[in-house]
Amino acid sequence: MKFLLKLISYLYRLVITIRHWLFDVGLLKSEKFDIPIICVGNITVGGTGKTPAAEMIIDYMRSFYHVALLSRGYGRRTSGYIEVEKNSSYRDVGDEPLQVKLKFPDTLVVVCENRVEAIKRIQREHPDVNLIIMDDGFQHRHVEARINVVVVDSTRPFASDDYLPAGTLRDKIDALSRAHYFLVTKCDSNMSQLDQRLWRKDLQKIAYQRVYFTRVVPSDAVPLHNVGARLDVGDSVVLMSGIGNPKVFVSSMKERYNVLKSFTFPDHHKYSVEDLNKVTEFMEQHPQAKLLITEKDAVKLRRSRRVPELLRQRMFYMPVVVDFLDGSDEDFLGTLKNDLDGKVHLGDLSIGGAKSSHN
Repeated sequence: MKFLLKLISYLYRLVITIRHWLFDVGLLKSEKFDIPIICVGNITVGGTGKTPAAEMIIDYMRSFYHVALLSRGYGRRTSGYIEVEKNSSYRDVGDEPLQVKLKFPDTLVVVCENRVEAIKRIQREHPDVNLIIMDDGFQHRHVEARINVVVVDSTRPFASDDYLPAGTLRDKIDALSRAHYFLVTKCDSNMSQLDQRLWRKDLQKIAYQRVYFTRVVPSDAVPLHNVGARLDVGDSVVLMSGIGNPKVFVSSMKERYNVLKSFTFPDHHKYSVEDLNKVTEFMEQHPQAKLLITEKDAVKLRRSRRVPELLRQRMFYMPVVVDFLDGSDEDFLGTLKNDLDGKVHLGDLSIGGAKSSHN
């Protein structure tokens, strides 16, 4: 079995190598647009933290631009161009695009697998939009983004990873040369300067590239159905998550609560009656425990009729925010805006007057 996975992995790497070569020589085309596009992507599958990064950029940029988010809408049962509304079903638009729309209701959120056609339609039907955040388009290359922000999970170093399906790499490591910014996510709050230098050595191959180190910080738990219910630090909880890399979620919750059990499911999981009944059975044995889920799971369960009343009364979700280890969020977001405004020229060795702390 291991040999078969390695063989398929080798063939996968060969296919993406040929595909990149076709783009490099111009046989496949990357389309440029007048409207600035920030691509937030990665080179691995599952759970790197792209959505919190995209939300952070949207939250900052919407004070200066009319922002739209463009996503493929992974896992949806529909196809084609759809504008996400607050009352959309996650099954039709995807859980992460709906999460963004619920958080930023005045922001245009579009799902479409053909990003080139989607951008043209946004420009045609929403001429006020003057900045597009493209979620998860780094490896596709049909759109040439103004700025590429690549998100890297610190808990899964890519240098020792393998290509799909033997590992989690879905793109070539040397594709990172097209990145302008790196966000290393899920870092330990006590991450050493040596570890940071090692990551910079792996990532930063071109002088203008910038590397930032971040962690996901939980905020106060929010009741999903039972308004007014409370979940305090130290309370007993049962965790349930369907995300790409649940280890960080579980470990961070153990620092705040008495975790009795953790039910983990695959990324973008659609919860069945059987899944919820299994959790309910455990909760019945622990009447004081609360159920704690991720924000992405809350999007899927907020209107689900499958959720038993016991879970509704005791269900909370955990919003998260991106925190920069060295307090460099203003540097990252400010420099990103300067790049969009043309005040800094990407590719210039003196980009933004960058100091050695980020180079």
